[in-house]
This record gives sequence, C-alpha cells and structure tokens, in this order.
Amino acid sequence: MSHRLNGKVALVTGASRGLGKHISKTLADAGATVIVNYANNYKNAQDMVDFIASDGGRAIAIQGDVRDEESVEKLIKQAEEKTQGSIDILVNNATGPQPVLSIEELTWQDYLAQLEFFVKAPLLLTKAVLPGMKEKKNGRIINIGSEVVQLGTPNHSNYVMAKAAQLGLTRSWANELGSFSITVNMINPGFIPVERHEAEDTSEYRSGVPLGRMGVPQDIGNAVLFLASDAGNFITGQSLSVNGGNTLGI
Repeated sequence: MSHRLNGKVALVTGASRGLGKHISKTLADAGATVIVNYANNYKNAQDMVDFIASDGGRAIAIQGDVRDEESVEKLIKQAEEKTQGSIDILVNNATGPQPVLSIEELTWQDYLAQLEFFVKAPLLLTKAVLPGMKEKKNGRIINIGSEVVQLGTPNHSNYVMAKAAQLGLTRSWANELGSFSITVNMINPGFIPVERHEAEDTSEYRSGVPLGRMGVPQDIGNAVLFLASDAGNFITGQSLSVNGGNTLGI
C-alpha cells in the first residue's frame, strides 16, 4: 500500500504552528496540496507555505475561524476555488488556550470554550467538506485528540471533557459515513513539546514513558499520513494513541 497522496487536497486547521505545521509538512512531502489554515497570524502561515514550497511541495495559506460557521464556509469555498477541487483529507487540529483550573475555579463558559474547538469546529468543517467527499465516495477525517481522555488529567476537566466528546463523535461519524468510503479516526498525542513548551521541564513525564523518550511532532505527522493514505483505507472509528506507550494499561 502506498503512503503517497499525489492529487489529494488536505486541509489542516491550526496549521501555522505547533503540531499543525509538522502535520502539514508531512502531508505536503507525501504529495498532497495542503491548505494551511490559520486564525490570526498570516506571517506564520505564509512562512509555512514558503517552507513547504522550498522542498518542492504545494501549500496555500487561508485564514478562517473554525468556530464560526460563516468563516468556515468561506474557508472551504476559497480552498476549493484555489485548488479547483474539493477537500480529500480534513485534519481537525486547531486548538485554543488550555487553562489549568480546579473544579472550584471552573465555570460553564470554560467548558463551552473547549467544546467550541473540539466539537463545534469539527462539526462545521465536516459538514462543509462532506458534499465533495460523498460525491467522490472517498475521504479522510482525522481528529487530533489527546491522551488526557485516558489519563483523566486533574485540573483540566474542561479540556478532558471536550476531547472525550470528540472521541464520541469520531466513532459515531465513522459508522455514519462508512458506506461512502469516508474514514473517521482520532489520533491521541502524548506530551509532544512544541513552541509553547520550550521552557517546561519534561523529565518527570519522560520517566513514565515505556519507550523512555519524549515524542516529537514528526511522530504525529507520520500517524496522520498513515491514516490519510491508502494504507489506512480499512481503518475507521479508531482512537490511536501516539505517546510511546504512556497510556498502557489504562
């Protein structure tokens, strides 16, 4: 089975930084045209496009707030116009702040803020790309989750709850869309240090990982590529932990 994505169009949300930029680069290296979605920072997104182009890949930066229905419709319309096709691969990666809050400190709004990114945004984006995928009778929807659903991380219950909800919709959508040869899966990264973690001490976390090391963003990019390619065409509704075995036995 090939891991090549020649002729495919992939939309990666939150693609200008963090895991999103590494996922975008991996998909572009495999031959996909990548829509680098960003919310606010055009420079970061364009730098990513230029980086992909410097290695012979093709990418297009398109702004869009994935929590807003009108903005999502505009994003998909622009993507289809610029690529003269429809989206083949949707990677729901965009995220927002993840505050550390005790139960006493939490408000209902804190929960809603996480649901906006991890339930509302995937719903809006999936609805927008489904017509093209159904017409082709082929498509890949990949949700970026988190190991916190298995770990039950304390003082992050709003984030854990939203990621657990994302797992539920992944499984339900997989059942609903299987007859159209559209697969829906979820990848659960462990603690993968990116820009916002540069000053953090990772030694305690690393000591509990069976493989004895921290993950790197490319580990997530490789997992996304596998599920997006023909090699993953008989895998759907699955929750794949990419964390060096950190959730073994949970």
